Amino acid sequence: MRLWHECLLPYLPDRQLLGQHRECCALRGRGWGRRHRTVDYVFIHSPYCLFLYHRRVMNEMECRGFQPGAEWRNPKYRGRFMKPYEVLEPICPEGLIFPEHNSSYLRECIHNLKSKGIVIPDDIGKNRKDISKNED
Repeated sequence: MRLWHECLLPYLPDRQLLGQHRECCALRGRGWGRRHRTVDYVFIHSPYCLFLYHRRVMNEMECRGFQPGAEWRNPKYRGRFMKPYEVLEPICPEGLIFPEHNSSYLRECIHNLKSKGIVIPDDIGKNRKDISKNED
């Protein structure tokens, strides 16, 4: 599993969007720090960054009529099996939440989705300030 480039969230089919929610829940819980080639970069950032990304996923879910558990709106929440963070400093990254989500990563994600038969409009990410701040 991967975290799709955040610009793609509104364009993902429901199945992939719900998969993002499950992935975020897993990473915020027992999966935090467990190495995996496609998501290792997440662990070099504050867990708050993952919360911010997850919040965008949940916002998109709600726009589509899904109801993610309200407990996940708490940045310190780590699932039923992990104790919540005692302290988690809010941060406000400029541009994209994860700088690794640059234009190269966007192209990689679009290619990956296309290989699954999911076509994303060609103009996604063009003229976006938050992507240009993180160019390769």
